[in-house]
Amino acid sequence: MGSTTNIKAAPVHDGSVPAKAAQKVDSMSESVRLDLLRNIGIIAHIDAGKTTVTERILYLTGRTHRVGEVDDGTTVMDWMELEQERGITITAAATRCSWDGYWLNLIDTPGHVDFTAEVERSLRVLDGGVVVFDGVAGVEPQSETVWRQADKYNVPRICFVNKMDRPGADLNRTVSMIESRLCCKPVILQCPWGEAKTMRGVIDLVDNKALEFPGDLSAPPIVSEIPDEYVGEAKRYQQSLIENLAENDEELMEVYLEDRVPTPLEIISALRRATLARKVVPVLCGSALRNIGVQQLIDAIIRYLPSPLDVPPIEGIDPKTNQNASRLTDPREPFSALVFKVVTDVFVGRLVYLRVYSGNAKAGAGVFNSTKTQKERLGRLLLMHANRREEITEVNAGGIVAALGLKNSYTGDTLCDPAHQILLEAIKFPQTVISAAIEPRTKADQDKITDALTKLAEEDPTFKVRYDTETGQTIISGMGELHIDVLTERLKRDFKVEAKLGKPQVAYKEAITQRVKSEGRFIKQYGGRGQYGHVWLELEPGEKGSGFQFVDRIKEGAIPKAFIPAVESGIREALDTGVLGGYPVVDIKVSVYDGSYHQVDSSEVAFRMAGSIAVKEGMRKAGPVMLEPIMRLDVITPEEFLGDILGDLKMRRARIESTDPQNGYWVVTSYVPLGEVFGYATSVRSLSQGRATYSMEFYEYEQVPSSLADQLHHGGMSR
Repeated sequence: MGSTTNIKAAPVHDGSVPAKAAQKVDSMSESVRLDLLRNIGIIAHIDAGKTTVTERILYLTGRTHRVGEVDDGTTVMDWMELEQERGITITAAATRCSWDGYWLNLIDTPGHVDFTAEVERSLRVLDGGVVVFDGVAGVEPQSETVWRQADKYNVPRICFVNKMDRPGADLNRTVSMIESRLCCKPVILQCPWGEAKTMRGVIDLVDNKALEFPGDLSAPPIVSEIPDEYVGEAKRYQQSLIENLAENDEELMEVYLEDRVPTPLEIISALRRATLARKVVPVLCGSALRNIGVQQLIDAIIRYLPSPLDVPPIEGIDPKTNQNASRLTDPREPFSALVFKVVTDVFVGRLVYLRVYSGNAKAGAGVFNSTKTQKERLGRLLLMHANRREEITEVNAGGIVAALGLKNSYTGDTLCDPAHQILLEAIKFPQTVISAAIEPRTKADQDKITDALTKLAEEDPTFKVRYDTETGQTIISGMGELHIDVLTERLKRDFKVEAKLGKPQVAYKEAITQRVKSEGRFIKQYGGRGQYGHVWLELEPGEKGSGFQFVDRIKEGAIPKAFIPAVESGIREALDTGVLGGYPVVDIKVSVYDGSYHQVDSSEVAFRMAGSIAVKEGMRKAGPVMLEPIMRLDVITPEEFLGDILGDLKMRRARIESTDPQNGYWVVTSYVPLGEVFGYATSVRSLSQGRATYSMEFYEYEQVPSSLADQLHHGGMSR
């Protein structure tokens, strides 16, 4: 575990630009002291200001020499034309910069829920997170989503309450929302100096100083004593900070019980320990657009967020023995890495992004893909700065790099030392909720579209492509209308393929409601050798969200072990198309518990067919039901339009969860079937004269009402 003493090397920065840089990494290697490295993600709700925060960090650290602006389409991290045109982040972008002798690997992630997979895979491989909040809006729906994702991967984080220079911004209200909605212990480290457009800077409660930020982004903050009118407020905040820390850190508790005022270094040390233990969440504030508080945010990243040495050893299994295995973050350990992103680069080809957890590897080294059980070779190794590249010859533990030459490695795969194999936990992604038929516009596009769609599906695990044999159509599926729209636009821009898109359709699912037993026989005789497969299955409803579970309960050799994988394969194939509307079957547990075989005629093909037959028969008897995706829909509207908004939602089969007043507006939280909200953006604009806004994210699958289910069964709605 890393020591807390290294925080002495991270004083409050004087704000000079560019910052004192660390020694430049040797361009031919990637050798960085692990205690001086931070692998950090910037995460937030859409429009909270993540990309603006990242752009200011890059400028202040000297990584860029001009400030990129989202509104002008000049950002470094939102480098895709589509991102610059739409003013949103679509794909997570990685970069590296230095600050006071420390190195930061930064990943700027999307805020829109349609691109949540980018946040998921980034948090899986990062050590810490900066969660950005809008000081006016507070905790928003996607704020809660990214927070839950960070919780899932035990990522320590700090909060930056942005846009504090806007009318209506309220630090205390935002912190109260963080505590109540996100179920954590926020501790305020700064309070604003001034309000709205009169905001001059921040009051630093740790170092007990006032920091005033001039209009020039390149100028350092002016450090002074806390103004008299803020002394009382600052003391109240400081007392609350010390009390909260003492409750969560034994060393500071001793200081508190001695009735002694802790020094800034003691507070910093306690904050670091409590943050790494995820007992508290430090909260800073400012305005990224005006560069207020961004330098102090970088200091906080270094002070309070973990280095690779501060995170527990990575856990996995030894694929040879199926026993638990782990790797320390140490260059001397055997090599292990996780693939978390695949990108098709028009200049260099297929780029595979890796987080290296242990050991080291040189360009050209042979590695083993333990997920695919295949040998691979690392080609060139690249440090990425958004879409620009810097070639290196070696990567060490803790590093995040991109590699060329890995032909068979995909998102979630483990790469390791062939002599010391380990299989790390793969990344789990949410299910797709929307589908559409796609077809090329011309014969020339026909030849290119399959390859282009395959490459897009490689890049994005939440983008699925399948061919519907019944209709002869190619069906693409994704996380929402924007997701499908952006990927179709990328076909045109990145792959020069013109395509026509059918009307979006809901990705319905099927499930069962009863436990049943079912027999499957596949017996054929062709004169010579025949085919013989016979199984008994038990089907039962699974937990919500569990997908498909297969259990082998065969005893005393009723079916040879060699044929069990074939039975499972047949079951999986059958579950791709249910018995009601031909939709995929989810949340089902299938156990094979009996059967018989023929010593000559039994084969894998026969048992695969028997498994498929048994599942289809069992599904019909098990009370099959249709499931539809339910979305959480949050609408923010002026009061005068509230009645119309609520009436429209009820017509869409919405379940209204709450209506709460907030800063002169009303926030309506509801749960509504996806099939009822296609094109909702147009409706909400017309109902509110363009003044209401909304956000929507997938919530869960629920059973379709019987009246709608009848339409789906009988072809009343398109698949």
